[in-house]
Amino acid sequence: MKKTRIALKNIALLALILSAFIACDKDFATIDSDIINNDTATNFDTSSEQYDIITYSHALGPIQTNGLPINILGVYNDPFYGATTASFLSQLNSPILNPSFGENVVLDSVVLYIPYFSRAVGVDDDGVAEFEVDSTYGNTSNAFRLSIYESNFFLRDFDPNSEFDAPQVYFSNKSASATEPISDAILEGTLIHQEDNFVISDETIILTGDDGNTALNSSPGIRIVLDNAYWQQKIIDQEGQDVLSNTNNFNDFFRGIYFKAEALNGTGAMVAMDIAQANSSITLHYTRDPFTDGAEREQSTFELRFGANRVNFFENNFNVALQDGDDVNGDARLFLKGGEGSIANIKLFNGENADDDDDNMNTFEAWRDAFVEIDENGKFVRSKRLVNEANLVFYVDQNLLQGEEPDRLYLYDMDNNRPLADYFLDFQTSTLPLLSVPNHLGILQREGEEPDGQGIRYKMRITSHINNLLINDSTNVRMGIAVSGNVNLEGNNNQGFEQTTDNSERFLPLSSIISPRGTILHGNNSEDITKRVFLEIFYSEPNN
Repeated sequence: MKKTRIALKNIALLALILSAFIACDKDFATIDSDIINNDTATNFDTSSEQYDIITYSHALGPIQTNGLPINILGVYNDPFYGATTASFLSQLNSPILNPSFGENVVLDSVVLYIPYFSRAVGVDDDGVAEFEVDSTYGNTSNAFRLSIYESNFFLRDFDPNSEFDAPQVYFSNKSASATEPISDAILEGTLIHQEDNFVISDETIILTGDDGNTALNSSPGIRIVLDNAYWQQKIIDQEGQDVLSNTNNFNDFFRGIYFKAEALNGTGAMVAMDIAQANSSITLHYTRDPFTDGAEREQSTFELRFGANRVNFFENNFNVALQDGDDVNGDARLFLKGGEGSIANIKLFNGENADDDDDNMNTFEAWRDAFVEIDENGKFVRSKRLVNEANLVFYVDQNLLQGEEPDRLYLYDMDNNRPLADYFLDFQTSTLPLLSVPNHLGILQREGEEPDGQGIRYKMRITSHINNLLINDSTNVRMGIAVSGNVNLEGNNNQGFEQTTDNSERFLPLSSIISPRGTILHGNNSEDITKRVFLEIFYSEPNN
């Protein structure tokens, strides 16, 4: 049947926002002519300079994957890097303690529902909403095997090795630490449900009543009808027992539910899920005797919701061996891979800061001296040059890279594990995270400006960071850059741990953990000198 789509208000809003971004980008692109330039200013000359930087890759070990705001599930095949399989374990919470189900309970159905991230794009002729699913990876027509288990593994809230003072950390390689692996036998306690050909669908979930009319429309997600007999014994038959009397007893009685993904013939697809949403649940639908004699049996429900204690597990079958790069001279290529993959380090001005050698200037001091005057204590006195704009520019290696490219990368202060100052000064939108923080964390420029065009470059604006180095005597910190699945996550969330064997603490961005995509960038030692990463600074200076 031919469908007529009715445009929604947010489509118009999206067009408006995109127009604003384009206009904004053009304004900054013409900064030399529109703000201060040789034709419009009589007392200033404008110019720009490019500076070499040092960049090198860091291959990640197991990474912290509990406490994530988003969880991913499925199989993703990257043509260059290889395959990643994502499964996850979650506690279930009973919002009602000591429930009373009633007399002569008959369990009608048990339904598991977890929505995907999606947005409404219109309605069809029948008035049914149509959705576009966000955050899918790979060809969603490819099926994978989905097995759901009642797990025997207990997810702890606190680490017993810290005398229960610190939260428990769980890692992507199915472990609680380098010496505490979690066995598959414990994770896979009792098989509850299995689908040998699970497909990620963007179809609206439509439920009809006995009269044939639509009873409920739900956004796309995992919706599975589970076995009644299992849940009758596990929940309904426990009425009045201690296991349903308080949260601790219930968490020990039902330790968790484990969603395991497996590739089918080496293929599959992956999706991010909105498990924290209120309607993510396992719902028991049942009937019971009425409270009033002679009345019809009453319908009721009992919900089990997914707890905040959740952990993703990743299994990588990479085609390439990811390795740490040259932290002194830098690398020819930067390998960025989300999840348990790889990030990159960045050193501006050789990673140097001001030193105590008054006779010779190091690279950082010479650069600062060209822009500002400082006193004998190294404090800012006045500007010699005014920084109009500063950008880090990364070119994609189009010869090596294949498959889906990440639209967003995240640049951050690696020494202090936080965003740069420019992050908080940029435009942010919670409804369209793909377009959030667009100037500081530039969206991938693609050939022909097409959504599926091959990537050309990323431009990261760091004007405030550079001005802080010049004027506020800020530290020239080491920066990191990583694939990002949602740049908004970095403003209010702590970073995740990387598991180490030497008790050192290394961190990485949360938004990189939740994305399986990867890219390859030209580093500072690329043999193609026209594609080498660089820092470019546009500035104005008095001409008298």
